[in-house]
Amino acid sequence: MTSFDTSPTLNVWRALLALAVVFVMLATTGWTALRNQRDHTPLQLSLAAWADGRLDGRPLPDPRSTPARLAAFFASLSDTQRTGLVHRYPLVVGNMNGAPVRLRYRANHLALGQARETERQRMRDRRLSPGGQHEAGRRMHRLTALMEPGRHILAFDPDGSGRVAEVFGSLDRAERISIVVPGVDTDLLTFQRTNRKYTAPAGMAESLYTAERAASPGTRTAVIAWADYTAPGGIGVEAATVTRAAQGATRLNALVRALPGTAPVSLFCHSYGSVLCGVAARVLPDRVTDIAVAGSPGMRAEKASQLRSSAQVWAMRDADDWIEDVPYMELGGLGHGADPVSRAFGARVLSAGGAHGHAGYFEPGTESLRNFAEIGVGAYDSVRCADEADACTTDMPADVGSGRA
Repeated sequence: MTSFDTSPTLNVWRALLALAVVFVMLATTGWTALRNQRDHTPLQLSLAAWADGRLDGRPLPDPRSTPARLAAFFASLSDTQRTGLVHRYPLVVGNMNGAPVRLRYRANHLALGQARETERQRMRDRRLSPGGQHEAGRRMHRLTALMEPGRHILAFDPDGSGRVAEVFGSLDRAERISIVVPGVDTDLLTFQRTNRKYTAPAGMAESLYTAERAASPGTRTAVIAWADYTAPGGIGVEAATVTRAAQGATRLNALVRALPGTAPVSLFCHSYGSVLCGVAARVLPDRVTDIAVAGSPGMRAEKASQLRSSAQVWAMRDADDWIEDVPYMELGGLGHGADPVSRAFGARVLSAGGAHGHAGYFEPGTESLRNFAEIGVGAYDSVRCADEADACTTDMPADVGSGRA
């Protein structure tokens, strides 16, 4: 009888070899086709029009310019000129880091309206299957919801499954800014939910904003629900690799560097979002004072010190969170490194009391949300640690203390 080596290591390498074959096939077929199609997305077409545009005979600045340069460009314009750019290039202005925040809100409202009309037409397009028409209807209703009065959409891209970011509070006046970074299956349709509201990015951010105002009524805060990256779809190979996180980290870094003012920024990263935050930590500016992760599969590091960030790193996990059972390792590009709540990792481990599983960390009334809120307003001496020894609040830097006003 022939014997076969079925050791775990050999099986892992067989799986990696099979994945490599799939990646090569995609690189030479499907990915090439997708890349060509993306040249004609609404945002790409709008960027192409912007590149050919003129304002009083002058070329428009490169949208990839530094936020400071773009801010100076918009500051030099009259209200009429700014309004004209919003109406001609809503997708460009709405996604431009460096454009005034309120101008981006106006631009994205227009872009949402245009996308809604596109979906309305698709609902009646007989060339689509009934399922395709139904999907168009769902997208149309989501776009309508995002256009409701009082909503502040900081970024929007209708391409593919869609990307969006929303602001709660005033970014221009904020003394503290928090950014919620969600995980897998995040897109336009899942950005908000009626049922299980606080498991979706918009609900998470709204809940955190309310909790921060309760924790420190005198502190002006703003919270961003940031679903402006292409998240993995489901718990599969894509979620076990760093590709989506690396792409998202670039976008998150660009957002943070373009935020108005000098207010400290705290990141609250859930599930795969914590992978993204771990990758981004190495390049984020020093105004990011805190990176808090919940239900994390890893941060692409073996120790918090390897993130090479000046930010305090916080971690929590509910006792019933299934993420505890994932392999905390990285091998051949699969997996995301050490467990952030392990003692060896070196993060400040917070209580997640009341969270109830993987998706409940932002549920009102939970200790997990209260801890996030205290971090968001800078009230570090009020957080509750995972153990009774208050180990997560010891040895805080001398310039870190209560942010209550």
